Amino acid sequence: MTPVVLIAEELAPAAIEVLAHDFDVRHVDGTDRPALLSALAEADAVIVRSATQIDAEAIAAAPRLKVVARAGVGLDNVEVPAATARGVMVVNAPTSNIVSAAEQAVALLLAVARNTASASAALKAGEWKRSKYTGVEIQGKTVGVVGLGRIGVLFAQRIAAFGTRLIAYDPYIQPARAAQLGVRLVGLEELLRESDFISIHLPKTPETVGLIGEKELSIVKPGVRIVNAARGGLVDEQALADALAEGRVGGAGVDVYAKEPCTSSPLFAFDNVVATPHLGASTAEAQDKAGLAVAKSVKLALQGEFVPDAVNVQAGGVVDEDVRPLLPLAEKLGRAFTALAGGVAASVTVEVRGEIVNHDVSVLKLAATKGLFSSVVEEQVTYVNAPHLAAQRGVEVSLTTQTETVEHPVLVTVRGALPDGRTVSVSGTVTHAGTRDVLKLTEVDGFDVEIGAEGILLFLRYADRPGVVGTVGTLLGEAGVNIAAMQVARREAGGETLMTLTVDQALGADLLTSAADSIGATAASAADLRDE
Repeated sequence: MTPVVLIAEELAPAAIEVLAHDFDVRHVDGTDRPALLSALAEADAVIVRSATQIDAEAIAAAPRLKVVARAGVGLDNVEVPAATARGVMVVNAPTSNIVSAAEQAVALLLAVARNTASASAALKAGEWKRSKYTGVEIQGKTVGVVGLGRIGVLFAQRIAAFGTRLIAYDPYIQPARAAQLGVRLVGLEELLRESDFISIHLPKTPETVGLIGEKELSIVKPGVRIVNAARGGLVDEQALADALAEGRVGGAGVDVYAKEPCTSSPLFAFDNVVATPHLGASTAEAQDKAGLAVAKSVKLALQGEFVPDAVNVQAGGVVDEDVRPLLPLAEKLGRAFTALAGGVAASVTVEVRGEIVNHDVSVLKLAATKGLFSSVVEEQVTYVNAPHLAAQRGVEVSLTTQTETVEHPVLVTVRGALPDGRTVSVSGTVTHAGTRDVLKLTEVDGFDVEIGAEGILLFLRYADRPGVVGTVGTLLGEAGVNIAAMQVARREAGGETLMTLTVDQALGADLLTSAADSIGATAASAADLRDE
């Protein structure tokens, strides 16, 4: 029987052509729920964009389903856990929009530099005011790039052609890699002080929300122009509006907002702000690339071949049922490690202990690697692209196993050496509560802990003394942040202490810094361990 590929939304003709020769291609309106569920009954694969919901009900209605393909980057409309539980592969097009996103940032920077939008609006309103809209050249200027992931690199390569000087802030990139790109790595404060233009290319994480706020905008080079075409909330919109009003910031290009859709913002009041409605991926080429990429992935999957853009574990092959519960643990340990390290490690070892090592546990190294980079790059990190991301950043990840454990039947540790000589480690285990797997952290940098590996975790290190717990609790309470769990671990009275807290919501960079400063913490970090 010829496999059926169901196309639930508009797809590029070239993408349909990839499938037409080998499969029975059918079409359905994915927004018509009854029609979708009926058509899924005979589908081996379904391709969607953003309007069609592929949830547990839809997956249950498709007994033959092998592949769900999202012709785009995000997967908000695909219930990945339900697909994984059914053994259904999920694929997307993670690089389809990176060129469009980089070009949008360049377009905003140029428009802000030359007052293009406001001059156009004035002329169309019957005003010829050349002198009012005098701009600046970008040749010879210093451009600061915040985040050197794929889009940040593409932006840097393009803006370099204008004869600019490039500096960048990205603690997860090795200096040698930046040098290859012709970019000088600097700290965030130095970038803010030196840049004539700043373009932001970071993922949205608890550590990056509010990264550029009132404090940061108070030290920028006077007249700087700022572009954010990455994620809403990375720049505090009110703080940016205040800086524009005071003249500290000379202009801004904004494509993303803390809350979307956004039709009202303090930034909209300024002629020197170019504002667009999240158009980073809105090009015909990006949409066509997405459709073509997933069509090729669907073809590979239905032919039983390797799929480079698979986002769930089935892409890595068969995983033993006893090993499967350790996958989310290893990934979360990787996320916690990156938060604790605060930068890229030179090398990382994933240690697995217990009788579980009699099975093939190599996938745990892959899961930990995925966690290491999930919060520090723009694109979605998968079990397939995680090793490439590590190699790209010069991070060697290895696996060691040992049958014996202490205290726990199974123990997974992610341990790494940082370029400054520090060693960071975090360990965890899986216990069972009825039919539910419970993931726990058991060790952080040599401190014994026992706290759920879930939610948003804060790690604060400080010198042991009375009153610290109350100080932190009060500060977070005043900020409206609820503490779900807390544990304090110390090696000796009055010595170095680790406070670990689980909170109900993400903290911006400013609040995390305030919490650390309030107790004189020697280190502070936040790890988002919420299920994706």
